[in-house]
Amino acid sequence: MAKIHFDIDSALPAETILAAAGDFSAMRPRYWTTIDPQVYRVHAHTATSADVTEGSAVLGGIWAREAYDLSEAGIVRARVQDSNVFQPGGIWELRATPRPGGGSHIEVLNHRQARGFKGHLLGVLMTLMGRKQLTQSLHRTLELVGSDVATGSRVATSQPA
Repeated sequence: MAKIHFDIDSALPAETILAAAGDFSAMRPRYWTTIDPQVYRVHAHTATSADVTEGSAVLGGIWAREAYDLSEAGIVRARVQDSNVFQPGGIWELRATPRPGGGSHIEVLNHRQARGFKGHLLGVLMTLMGRKQLTQSLHRTLELVGSDVATGSRVATSQPA
């Protein structure tokens, strides 16, 4: 499967973006719109880690159980534990750093290995359109989080519920 790396800048503070990436509350599928609320399950969550199943209806249903690591400042990292389309060990990583003058710089790395026919099909699609799709998805997440910040609505938190 393709190794996808991209970066974008945001007007949101790095802390807000990292909080959204590490929010495992019921709000997660709202912010991360590719996550199907019907698939989303939090198995365990502490201040520095989470064991979570996430997925979507794409290609008739994909899911991955991932171990999230929130222990390193400025980084939210997930490692695949089990999946119907990814081999164990693949990673997704989001880094957010403050920019001089405000806002933040965000880097995302998605590196997973395909598993099975559906996984290899997804791999081809990700090779062709992955960077664009993942970038658009992150922009949508930032819009939703920014809207909640602007209206004073509940803002993501990385603390366990």
